[in-house]
Amino acid sequence: MDPLTALLDAPRARGAFLLRVTMTPPWAVRVQDEAPLSVVAVTAGSTWFVPDDGDPVRLLAGDLLLIARPDPYLFADAVARPPQAVINSDGRCETPAGTNLELPTYHGVRTWGNAPMGCDAMLVGTYPSVSEVGSRLLRALPPTLLMRAADHRSGLIEVLADEINGEGIGQASLLDRLLDGLTVAAIRHWANFSAADPPGWLRAGTDPIVGAALDLMHDQPAQPWTVASLAQRVGMSRAGFSRRFVASVGEPPMAYLTSWRLALAADRLRQDSVPVFRVAAEVGYTSPFTFSTAFKRHYGVSPLTYRQQGAVPA
Repeated sequence: MDPLTALLDAPRARGAFLLRVTMTPPWAVRVQDEAPLSVVAVTAGSTWFVPDDGDPVRLLAGDLLLIARPDPYLFADAVARPPQAVINSDGRCETPAGTNLELPTYHGVRTWGNAPMGCDAMLVGTYPSVSEVGSRLLRALPPTLLMRAADHRSGLIEVLADEINGEGIGQASLLDRLLDGLTVAAIRHWANFSAADPPGWLRAGTDPIVGAALDLMHDQPAQPWTVASLAQRVGMSRAGFSRRFVASVGEPPMAYLTSWRLALAADRLRQDSVPVFRVAAEVGYTSPFTFSTAFKRHYGVSPLTYRQQGAVPA
């Protein structure tokens, strides 16, 4: 499993919020929902994306935009248009004055806007949360990724547009997977064609030696790997392997392995009530004390405190 595949598996949609937005000018919507990751696909007309701290970008039909930060932004038919609606972090839709807009702008299953047949239309999907493993990927991304219609031919946008209003068996799961597909397409396009070089570890899987070592780390984190044992498995000397890994990934093998193990452990701690000592063993630590020390050094709190901080109140 190459690094990009391993990390793309992490921001996987589960019950993601998906909506078809249909608008007729004049219109402007301010989004301050604090979602860590959002996907926007324009299906008709055009829209301006106006971030609070960046340059406006005009999106056309077929364009795909990934927003990899929780910062506020505006969608509008014109850059200077004042917002007529505000989407808040709790999902409420209001006027700037605070009047509820949910009913006047709701047009059926997963459809929202100021006109049911508006000339400007887009599909919007948000991931309500992202795992710690996925957060590693998000931290490597620029705030936005834009893939123009001419740069992709997958047909995923069209399929999602056809399916978004359905209510059949397994519909939510199908929509989640389609949203994942759009996310993967945008990140892969950026990793392959971005003018700004992405982190080395995102492309390291293209090196057959380093890629093989990363496969071992990702697939078998509980194994007692050392630089020597990894080098032996990929058929290189210890020193040669270490130099090649650092040149490709940007950090030593054991540093990468440690951060990978701790990210896996962080997610595991918040998924269920498995004892800390078992989580430690699952990610390659034979001593719970050593694991707790490494975890606290990396995250600033003990594994138990980290679990408690992520608990959902009853």
